[in-house]
Amino acid sequence: MQHEELIRRDAAAVAGVEKLRFYPATMRSGSGAKLTDLDGREYIDLTATWTAAGLGYGHPRVAEAVRQALGGQPGSGLSIMHENAVLLAERLLELVPGSGDRRVYIGHAGSDACDVALRCARQATGKPRVVAFQHSYHGGFGLAQSVSGVLVEGGAEPDPGAVFVPYPNPFRPHAGTVEASVDDSLRLVEEALACGDVAIVAVEPILSDGGFVVPPEGFLSRLADLVQSTGTLLMVDEVKMGLARPGLMHAYDHEGVTPDIVCFGKSLGGGLPIGAAVGPAWVLDAPPASALLTMAGNSVCSAAALAVLDELVEHGYAARAARLGEHFMGRLRELQSGGGSQDGRSARYIGDVRGHGLCIGLELVKDRASNGIAPEFTRKVVYRMWQLGVTVFSVGANVLEITPPLVIEEEEIDRAVTVIDQAICDVADGLVSDEEVAPYSGW
Repeated sequence: MQHEELIRRDAAAVAGVEKLRFYPATMRSGSGAKLTDLDGREYIDLTATWTAAGLGYGHPRVAEAVRQALGGQPGSGLSIMHENAVLLAERLLELVPGSGDRRVYIGHAGSDACDVALRCARQATGKPRVVAFQHSYHGGFGLAQSVSGVLVEGGAEPDPGAVFVPYPNPFRPHAGTVEASVDDSLRLVEEALACGDVAIVAVEPILSDGGFVVPPEGFLSRLADLVQSTGTLLMVDEVKMGLARPGLMHAYDHEGVTPDIVCFGKSLGGGLPIGAAVGPAWVLDAPPASALLTMAGNSVCSAAALAVLDELVEHGYAARAARLGEHFMGRLRELQSGGGSQDGRSARYIGDVRGHGLCIGLELVKDRASNGIAPEFTRKVVYRMWQLGVTVFSVGANVLEITPPLVIEEEEIDRAVTVIDQAICDVADGLVSDEEVAPYSGW
């Protein structure tokens, strides 16, 4: 009854514009990598709430930092200086490679961090255009929204200065082959840069919401060389995939890139709202007071972020994510090959397994012979996994985005793989109806 009652109340009270639902989950609490619903049923969580709960739910170090900060707040924002915000900025400058005089913008989320970085780049360079990628996501409002390919493709108003370039997808190369696709994307970026009016190029090191695409090896480094050789700013959006999750502290570290601007959010706050952009002082220092959010940089969220960064570094979470990610992807590839499952039937529907560390994409297809996109099948698999006790979200049309809390244990991973196998087979057997999933369309 509690479950049904909360669903009814949610429908009557909470605005639809902020609902992105894949199943009727009504959670009461969380701990580590598990969630508990109103009926007391436990779920292994493979979402980390879009990676926002990077260290899991109720992490004691984060909780204690928040408790202490909340008990003696020195104001609530950056109109009054306080040490937590300054310490956080200093810590991020230490963790993000770069040279010259740099600054840190501290905000509420990845959305405003990216928006501020993009707007400041335009202001500082005096140039109007922004090069971004098709199916990209950089934020839910402002300039960040209007240069997010996945949102523009969904009906958002594009910025007049936005240039969208194909993001090379090794599983579905847009130009016929992987090599030709990389060359074509870089050629289009080069053509845009040749006009001399591009302020900044924005890129995700893993294209997340647009289909969880890991670009071909060498693409990001070639892009960085091309962009930075012209003196154009390069912004790497690490909001969802950064901070130890990819098996290194930053996803761009896999290619040895040093961006001009790096944006963070989601897991930085350990479940609380905070975002940050790290970049050159000449970009982020002016004009003064042009990016004002009353609660930005407040002491409580800053304390949580400091606790997160300290925990990640001191306890080697990047190496842990690399090890567990190798195990997770290994188990999924066993399913793909027909092994490691009850009867091998799920292999027919697993088109691709890709990722770094605990950033994993599992692309489902109609069948391996055609690799046809299977959006309805994928929606039902996500729904069935929830029914079987594992929460996961999908991105693109048909990719399971597997981004569990970094505290997940190996036995939880093994249980999740068993559920993935069973859910695929159950959906293939018709155990999830169109009517069941109709109210939960996801993207």
